[in-house]
Amino acid sequence: MVWVAFGGLSVLFHIGLIFSGLVPNLVSRPLHLALALPWIFLFCDQTGFKKLTGAVLCFVGVAICLWIAINQSALGDQYGYLSGHWQVIMAVALLAIVLEMARRAIGWPLPLVALIALLYGTNGHHLSGEFGFAQLPLNSFLGTLTIAEGGVWGSLAGISVGIVAVFVIFGAVLNAGEAGQGFMNLAAAAGGRLRGGAAKMAVISSALFGSISGSASANVASTGSITLPAMTRLGYPRALAGATEAVASSGGQIMPPLMGAGAFVMVELTGIPYTGIMSAALLPALLYFFAVWMGLDAFSRRLDLKPLDASMLPEGRLVLITTGFFLVPFGVLLYSLFAQGYTPQYAACMAIVVASALLLIDHTLQPQWRKFSRRISDVCVNSGRQIATIAAIILCASIIVGVLGITGAGVKVTSLILSGSGGLLWPALGLTAIACLVLGMEVPTTAAYVICVSVAGPALIELGLAPLQAHLFVFWFALLSTITPPVCGAVFIAAGMVEENWLRVAGHAMILGIGLYLIPLAMISTPQLIALTQSPLLAIVAAVKMMVALSLISFGVIRIGSVVVRVLMVVGGLVLVFLPLPV
Repeated sequence: MVWVAFGGLSVLFHIGLIFSGLVPNLVSRPLHLALALPWIFLFCDQTGFKKLTGAVLCFVGVAICLWIAINQSALGDQYGYLSGHWQVIMAVALLAIVLEMARRAIGWPLPLVALIALLYGTNGHHLSGEFGFAQLPLNSFLGTLTIAEGGVWGSLAGISVGIVAVFVIFGAVLNAGEAGQGFMNLAAAAGGRLRGGAAKMAVISSALFGSISGSASANVASTGSITLPAMTRLGYPRALAGATEAVASSGGQIMPPLMGAGAFVMVELTGIPYTGIMSAALLPALLYFFAVWMGLDAFSRRLDLKPLDASMLPEGRLVLITTGFFLVPFGVLLYSLFAQGYTPQYAACMAIVVASALLLIDHTLQPQWRKFSRRISDVCVNSGRQIATIAAIILCASIIVGVLGITGAGVKVTSLILSGSGGLLWPALGLTAIACLVLGMEVPTTAAYVICVSVAGPALIELGLAPLQAHLFVFWFALLSTITPPVCGAVFIAAGMVEENWLRVAGHAMILGIGLYLIPLAMISTPQLIALTQSPLLAIVAAVKMMVALSLISFGVIRIGSVVVRVLMVVGGLVLVFLPLPV
């Protein structure tokens, strides 16, 4: 009950910020961290030394955050320069706590990159050549990162506290009720009767669930617990079953409205309204799931995979009722965004109110007070925990972005990309794609996107790409590591659930997820694909072109038949991918 109450406090704080008017950033953002620290350091099952150190770090971290919030007015007058030894000690402690928080939440890679960035910021003046710089006063460097808005409390932290947290609460409310079952029922009704029905059900359910979870791992674990047993029970090859769930679940991070928090980061970095990001990302996301669908259809023909048995399909009435549990809140969200013109966070609050009311009933449409109490408890705990995890990632990434800005390293890497590509766009895209893939293997997708776009984005824009093109390209390629060896998190989870060799699962996943490699390239060659708002007709024509291309490639790669025909299909598909529209 303590954690339920604490989670409820976190929910009320983040929703309250939406309605409270202007709150100073050095108040809201430190309090956001203060509410996140206990979930990382105390909530998880810990024993002995780890539990003791967690309690100490949590206490110190919360104390520092409260001190900054209370003294924000006086700190603003210091203009990012630390005054006295105690402030220096607190700054070092805060940075160490944020690094350790990220390590406990997601492992070593991201905090290790942040630590290297800090070492570069404090010792880079010893380097010669392009990446050296004049020595920075320590009080100024640490102060910019910790008591000003150039590091931990920067714009990324504002996205976490002001937008992402509210959408995380929205997703938690939906997941606590009948919406999750509604996803599965609709997916079974829509795809279950088709050839390879269990696999296609996984695609639909993962697209729907992923649109609110934004996490490939969470998607695999939740929808996979239903779809994977169904596929293996029907005789699907285990490697194909695991790959289907991994690939479909990875699409949740590119599917509006949440996009694994990436959409909100793009809003801040590009200045494009949230509705513009959503409309630009929609067609590519749908094309991704279409490519997975066509790949499964090709596998189904080759392996003669059967539809779901009629006994496994839900009744029409049940599908209709449970679909409403997510359709109504989604309808409120979209209506508030596009028809009423509300901000994303305010629209999400409206949807939360409606979704919370639906927690009171189940598919029988009768009030269920005991279920309601349990569901509210689940919302509080899951919201607090998920907000804390995302905060750990974003605040740690903020340190890296802050150091890049203070030292000017971002501009230097941009220059390096421009010189290494010879001033040509496609070689620069290739270098950026490799960097995204490598970095994405080590850190979460959103963090990899933020870091890569900070250093490579300006170079791509200078070479002629529109800002949104550059950002979407980097974001998609940062996602590659979920299904691409050697580090492929979604594949590892799915392979474990079906008890299959992960390399076999990864091989099938790369074939099924071929759209993840090709669609970002199509955004460059055919920019109309992401111009749904500005030129809807051209965007649809571009999408149809890509549908034909992805169908040809999928069937050419997967289907058994004449080698010549298959080669022609693949070549024809690739030509269509890179063929610009004649306008």
